[in-house]
Amino acid sequence: MTVDRAVLAFAGVMVLVSVVLTTFVSPLFMWFTVFIGLNMFQSAFTGLCPAAMVFRKMGLRAV
Repeated sequence: MTVDRAVLAFAGVMVLVSVVLTTFVSPLFMWFTVFIGLNMFQSAFTGLCPAAMVFRKMGLRAV
């Protein structure tokens, strides 16, 4: 698995987890979804993605 695919999978899982938490625990978990979206948005423009850095350190290949 590449870093790009891992980041996409991780973001998708985090969005699904935040939706479940918002539905079953507290509506305030909606802010977790907002944080994920904002992080993805800034990453598109800056190229800085904390998750990608972690996945690279874990040994996933870049391409």
